[in-house]
Amino acid sequence: MPQGGRGQGVGGGGQGQGKGRMGGRGLGPDGDCRCPQCGHTMPHQAGVPCYQQTCPKCGSKMVRP
Repeated sequence: MPQGGRGQGVGGGGQGQGKGRMGGRGLGPDGDCRCPQCGHTMPHQAGVPCYQQTCPKCGSKMVRP
């Protein structure tokens, strides 16, 4: 039985799941923003987070579904 050999433990292998800058989800430029109050949807604008947009129908903050 060899002694001093390399271990064969189970490791992560460097496969982390980063969340992008500032811990955001980084969903990309495609998709829609949705109003949680009235359900209105509108196209997502690249560079502008949905939560910074207000619903044109009821004035609530939009979310990214």
